[in-house]
Amino acid sequence: MRWDNLSIAEGDTAEPTLPMTVAGAVGRTFDTPDFAGMTFYEIRAKSIINRVPGASRVPFEWTLNPYRGCTHACVYCLAGDTPILMADGRTRPLADLRVGDRIYGTVRRGRFRRYEPTEVLAHWSTVKPAYRVTLRDGTRLVTSGDHQFLTDRGWKYVTGREWGGAPRSHLRYGNKLMGTGRFAAPPVDSTDYRRGYLCGVIRTDDRVGSLVSHEALERVRRYVDGFQVATVRSGVRDGCYDRRTLTAIRQSGALETHGITDLIRWPAEPTDDWRRGFLAGVFDTEGSYSHSVLRIAHTDREMIEQSADCLRTLGFDIVSDAPVSVGASRSVHVRGGLAEHFRFFHSVDPAIIGKRTVDGTAVMARPHLAVTSVEPLRLDLPLFDITTGTGDFIANGVVSHNCFARQTHTYLDLDAGHDFDTRVVVKVNAGHLLRTELAAPRWRGGHIAMGTNVDCYQRAEGRYRLMRDILAALRDFANPFSILTKGTLILRDLDLLTQAAEVTDAGVSMSIGFLDETVWRSVEPGTPSPRSRLETVRRLTDAGLTVGVLLAPVLPGITDTAESVDETVGAVVAAGAVSVSPVALHLRPGAREWYLAWLARERPHLMPRYQALYGERAYLGAGYQRELAARVRLATRRHGLTPRPSTVEDEQRVRDRANLRW
Repeated sequence: MRWDNLSIAEGDTAEPTLPMTVAGAVGRTFDTPDFAGMTFYEIRAKSIINRVPGASRVPFEWTLNPYRGCTHACVYCLAGDTPILMADGRTRPLADLRVGDRIYGTVRRGRFRRYEPTEVLAHWSTVKPAYRVTLRDGTRLVTSGDHQFLTDRGWKYVTGREWGGAPRSHLRYGNKLMGTGRFAAPPVDSTDYRRGYLCGVIRTDDRVGSLVSHEALERVRRYVDGFQVATVRSGVRDGCYDRRTLTAIRQSGALETHGITDLIRWPAEPTDDWRRGFLAGVFDTEGSYSHSVLRIAHTDREMIEQSADCLRTLGFDIVSDAPVSVGASRSVHVRGGLAEHFRFFHSVDPAIIGKRTVDGTAVMARPHLAVTSVEPLRLDLPLFDITTGTGDFIANGVVSHNCFARQTHTYLDLDAGHDFDTRVVVKVNAGHLLRTELAAPRWRGGHIAMGTNVDCYQRAEGRYRLMRDILAALRDFANPFSILTKGTLILRDLDLLTQAAEVTDAGVSMSIGFLDETVWRSVEPGTPSPRSRLETVRRLTDAGLTVGVLLAPVLPGITDTAESVDETVGAVVAAGAVSVSPVALHLRPGAREWYLAWLARERPHLMPRYQALYGERAYLGAGYQRELAARVRLATRRHGLTPRPSTVEDEQRVRDRANLRW
């Protein structure tokens, strides 16, 4: 939905309208501390019920969002000059990225996160207080305090909360970030670099136009033309690169003419630029990168010795092997793992993209990526961020989080950065429009999920009170719905929730996995305490609302004992819950790394059991789930609550819904 599908709000004009940067909306500010620096754009939407794309894995089909933008929004930002790993193996400053660019993110496969090409879906900038994160190897990242990086203990914010709110896990001294560390600068496109590249390509087989890819051939043509050496083109069949017809570059006259001979002559004292160019040329013609092995192989001993000398001079750790027979190839390998391989690709810059791919390579945490300091710069700086298909990206060699919800703000032609935090779109006619859509013959009464994009009970709801009209409409049409929220404002609407629950399925649930506060402080320090969540259940049920509880997450070997389950179920039933559905811990990407690191540190004796239970899976097997479900059924009966029939499939559906909250 874009602004041209919306219309300006009519009616009350008591509040002054602002000079508009967004056409077709009334802008308002409120002189209260809670809304300082914020602008609310009141619009009359033309539609309110949104259909979820069919490819989505969420367990609902319809959503309703009375607001766009949210003061609860996360703010993930980095300095604009931060180098980002592109899908072609090169780097580009974060500020220069554009929507549609292909870059690298990560995905979980088996036991490891692995590099995966992804797409930039949104790009924005904002101004925030800046911090400098320094790692042991000298990597520096200028970022906001709210940015998140992936460590060997899971995702961590740069800083803790400065005031208010629940505590959050943040970077501390010694935390190891996931990745390779700082990226090398690209080579200077100098005359020496170009001469070195041509020498590496042409000297490989004593002629111009060895059978290489179109990227290398185009670079050769451009460099040779720059030196004003006449060339001609001819079609050639390349057997190494999809057998496509490429264009070879050949000199008009004999190879030994002065022009070419001068270009490919080895200098008596090569510069570093020449060495980088030479290595790029040799790698394009005789190099390979496969299964994390970077090598240059050649039958010409002189070429291998020159390659090895250049690599050593540039600081690479190498190993050479001797030919096994007369005329066989010699080779030189670059050691040091992916960090050194990235340094080779970035500082040398071979032309062939297909030879520098890292698709599927595992992402690791190394001691040299340990945090040594997080320093406030005491400056507000322009900072940038992106949304990607994988939910992360590689910033100066480390895995960096991004925000998924901000892209929806760009659908309204608003900035996805600062605007998302401070410019909230309010669909002031949401209640009336919902009644119209619920009454339409085409509407079949599908379940509507709320709070799935931004919180429908954010602070703005305290002033606009849109949810009361929305709940009243859902009640009057007896349309099923569910609400996910962090806002305590839901208690204000208990009367309407209760009335709706009398005529339709009104879903409200809480997750309470255990009561042990020592475990809670260690595993879930950023969440409300189990006792406060029990009190919320009690208040909801005291108001007559039907509340279910997800016994989630149940931690194998820690909170899955009969005693722990019985204690938790007893407290939940006493608080008034009408159902208890167990959801065992699932080790999704991000949570897996953090939790297993915590387990190894706090309860190492359980590591073999977890390996046996999970292996490389995110979820526990059906056998464990059946056993846990049986244990919970016994506890619910013991405390006077009759459980509903359950199957493994039921548990999977419950788990899918629980994923939305975690």
